[in-house]
Amino acid sequence: MRFLHTMLRVGNLERSIGFYTNVIGMQLLRRSENPDYKYSLAFLGFDGGNPGQAEIELTWNWDTDHYELGTAFGHIALGVPDVAAACETIRAAGGKITREAGPVKGGRTVIAFVEDPDGYKIELIERPAEAAGGGLR
Repeated sequence: MRFLHTMLRVGNLERSIGFYTNVIGMQLLRRSENPDYKYSLAFLGFDGGNPGQAEIELTWNWDTDHYELGTAFGHIALGVPDVAAACETIRAAGGKITREAGPVKGGRTVIAFVEDPDGYKIELIERPAEAAGGGLR
């Protein structure tokens, strides 16, 4: 087995694709439309996505423009070579930083948090060796 993707329901597919491609640095890998059931899907990832890395599946139900996030889902985590630099890149692209770069409470790992247009949290974790080839350089 291997991890394939995380699905997020979004209120505006084009806005979310723009965020994940222009602000986070992912690539739109594929998308599909299902007019019979009135929904659209977009899959985004780094380095071509599966099988190399897991993807994000954005699901837009045509009749819904807002979702309650709930309290069970935590966040998406991305490894980046330099968290502070990634925050500056995200900020310059219009992204919202909700926790600035700094060590995690009780530890030394450098993290930050970003929020996407629908309010989903994205944790940036400083891991230079694992982040090679991804976005947010």
